[in-house]
Amino acid sequence: MSRRKKGEAISGWVVVDKPLGLTSTDVVSRVRRLFNAQKAGHAGTLDPLATGVLPVALGEATKTVPFMLDASKRYRFTVRFGEATATDDAEGVVTDTSPVRPSDAEIEAALPRFSGEIEQVPPVFSAIKVGGERAYDLARAGETVELKARRVTIHEIRFTGRPDPDHVELEILCSKGTYVRSLARDLARALGTVGHVSALRRTAHGPFREQSAIPLDNLMAFGHIAPASEAFSRLLLPLETALDDIPALALSAEDASRLRRGQGVLLRGRDAPILSGPVLATHRGEPVALTEYGQGELRPVRVFNLGS
Repeated sequence: MSRRKKGEAISGWVVVDKPLGLTSTDVVSRVRRLFNAQKAGHAGTLDPLATGVLPVALGEATKTVPFMLDASKRYRFTVRFGEATATDDAEGVVTDTSPVRPSDAEIEAALPRFSGEIEQVPPVFSAIKVGGERAYDLARAGETVELKARRVTIHEIRFTGRPDPDHVELEILCSKGTYVRSLARDLARALGTVGHVSALRRTAHGPFREQSAIPLDNLMAFGHIAPASEAFSRLLLPLETALDDIPALALSAEDASRLRRGQGVLLRGRDAPILSGPVLATHRGEPVALTEYGQGELRPVRVFNLGS
């Protein structure tokens, strides 16, 4: 006899405005308990010292997380000049200092070097695995960690403010895998000084925006959310929200049933769609499966069990 899963079979996305000091895992745990959901996950870690957009997937929405991991992200952040730290952020011990403070014009002139496809060495204190161990665990144990440079893409980088000579405020739109801490470190070096990130906020992640993110404290003030309540329907976004860049294709009941059984669906002849790659298959407006389309056939990749 199969064991019944604990919690409600709730599916969708909750866009949380993560506060300072909590880990992303902390936030996911609180949201899962609030909604009494069987499953929960997030689409891209924010460090405890970062705030902002943290999309939390519940139930069947967790199957769309891989698509969110590839999505672009937008950040606002502050670089502190004159102090390098072990972690490249304000949490680490100071490892180097410099009296050099670049001018606004020098900063503006340096930014194009960090636009487009660039090479970036991740921070030593990161979750990247080295020989099966997390880099930050090795670094905390006092071991020398050497990480290889990675290619990332900075789609936009903008100078947005200069509160004082020690700090500059910037905004970027970047690809997955980009480390803002590395960007701050490398920009400071390019300007003949040292530096680290002193504040970091994610303002967008794929289709999820800061304007629609709910502060965690406001969310928790609801107490346990009943699935039939108005608050529930306001806070929970449909799982397909994460798939706004993927074409959707409406199917008949028979074809939807085939996909749910893990079988492919042939779409040949003059009615065949002009598609390639990932496709969201739907029936009567409800998501049925994430599929891959090729050679005239839809093949299920992730089937959604939404109980409809």
